[in-house]
Amino acid sequence: MSRLTAPMPADIDAKTQGALDAIAKQFGFAPSMFTTLAANPTVLEIVMGLQGSIAKLLDAKTRHTIALAVSQSNGCHYCQALHGFISSNLGGMSAEEIELARTGTSSDPKRAAVAKFAQHVIETRGQVSDEDLAAIREVGYIDPEIQAIVTIVVVTLLTNYLNNVSDTVVDVPGADHQSA
Repeated sequence: MSRLTAPMPADIDAKTQGALDAIAKQFGFAPSMFTTLAANPTVLEIVMGLQGSIAKLLDAKTRHTIALAVSQSNGCHYCQALHGFISSNLGGMSAEEIELARTGTSSDPKRAAVAKFAQHVIETRGQVSDEDLAAIREVGYIDPEIQAIVTIVVVTLLTNYLNNVSDTVVDVPGADHQSA
């Protein structure tokens, strides 16, 4: 059972319910993370706004790789499951690539560098070394893209922390078949 309580459906205002309905349409179900966040519609709006904004950064597989690497580093079982589902069902990533991303690598050298860099951002609390920056630049990332990587890391960190505090019950289809 989650440590934070989702509101009862009758207690959700129309605007918030509309947001939850849009999420359910996108994913095919309403993830419990979002229904729990509906207890504070402003927090739900912030998280959804940030998620919508980072969708404009980098390509989908790179974003998913970052989210998986960060969620693994933070021990967020819920985000590992949800990002695994999204990566597989909406992002076109294979099960092998999802597992590699969780371990901070990829079969694609550029995404492998991103996963490793994202984990270094978490481990160093953003105080990455000159060598870390050199390594990410070496595979072709430029400064605006490095800013995008850090932004995706931080947004993922937010949802990791929200779900770790809540201990959100994993309700993701197929999650029992995914590593967490």
